[in-house]
Amino acid sequence: MQWTYPRAATRLALKLIVLATMTMAHVASAQPATMADSETPTPDLNALVHEATVRNPSVIAAMDRWQALKRVPLRARTLPDPQIQLQEFTVGSPKPAAGYENSDFYYTGFGASQDIPFPGKLRLAGEIAEKDAEIARRQYETAQREAAEKVREDYFELFYLGKTITLLEAGQNDLTQIGQIAEDHYRVGQAQAQDVLKAQLEATRMLDMIEHHHREMQQRQIDLKAALGRDLDSANIVIANLEPTRVDLAEDQIAGFTASASSDIQLDLAMEARSEKALNLARKGYDPDLSLGYSYEKTGPGLRDYYMLTLGLKIPLYFWRKQTPAIEQAELDLAAARSQTRARKLDVGAAAEDQLVAIRTSERVLKLYQQGLIPQAENSMQAALSAYRVSKADFQTLISAFADARSLKEEYYRELADHEIAVAKLEQIVGDLK
Repeated sequence: MQWTYPRAATRLALKLIVLATMTMAHVASAQPATMADSETPTPDLNALVHEATVRNPSVIAAMDRWQALKRVPLRARTLPDPQIQLQEFTVGSPKPAAGYENSDFYYTGFGASQDIPFPGKLRLAGEIAEKDAEIARRQYETAQREAAEKVREDYFELFYLGKTITLLEAGQNDLTQIGQIAEDHYRVGQAQAQDVLKAQLEATRMLDMIEHHHREMQQRQIDLKAALGRDLDSANIVIANLEPTRVDLAEDQIAGFTASASSDIQLDLAMEARSEKALNLARKGYDPDLSLGYSYEKTGPGLRDYYMLTLGLKIPLYFWRKQTPAIEQAELDLAAARSQTRARKLDVGAAAEDQLVAIRTSERVLKLYQQGLIPQAENSMQAALSAYRVSKADFQTLISAFADARSLKEEYYRELADHEIAVAKLEQIVGDLK
């Protein structure tokens, strides 16, 4: 009885391992994120990025706003609408034409008037409208870059999750093999029942990790479809293999790239230029606007008609309450815009340098994983497995070597994904690095 019961428990544990593996396979097959028949081949990452820059809803909204503001400068440079006037001066009665036959004062007048802003005001208003359109264009470019960076980040996270799931599923098979060896050793008294139970426990943990990864993968698929402007129930995007992107940008080139290529800096420069135009227009507030009018007045029978030309000026009489505060406001707005531009240049430069440092560090770490850690861990696991087969290594050594090998591979894919995300963030800051 002392031999039969643990042996039965061991067999039960092995059955649980197999059941867990089959359950994992069933769960994986039920996940739409990895089902081959629910996915359709998609273009490469560059094609997805292009799709996002065209179809992303935020990008479309920014483009529409830009196109709308492009229509404003012509309107801003146009004179105010003229006024047409009709006057009738009656005598002795409010009835129309009263006094026409018997009064020298009766007349019917027709005229038109036009308000004319002081020279230079319409030109400045048009230039401000052009700067508003330029700001909208820069916002559109920023939205494009943000959408592209979002697509890349989701894509790289999906790559990492897919690779991790593959590692975990392969680990399930390895644990099944390890569990079988442990049972063989247990039959001949060279292992303990706890070894088999430990393998089963590790398999269950992996099943839990796989389930969590599937859920996160599905959420990332949803986020990626939203960034692409696709329906959320559309086919999942197939993720291709990745290789580290080579970045030849040097640290001493960061300042030049950010100054010329950063859409955020260009946006702030456009806002600064607009503030300068607004200040010039505010100073024009002291100049009087004009009003030009002309009218023709038809009098009664036997009297000569009247012709009237009028010229009016709008005097800025309350300049200390209107024009002067407007100039002060515009000066403060310009100072704030200049400070914002300087702050943006510093922030963008620092962010770009941070991402470049992260890329360089990641490149060294990836090389270390590829050339040292992963091959050593795989050799260690194979050696531990061979030693355990002939009872020259204990079970804990084998499990530790197995866990180390899987963990290092997972860390490698995490580092590769982080490297590509850093490249994407750098491109979002300074533009295309290729």
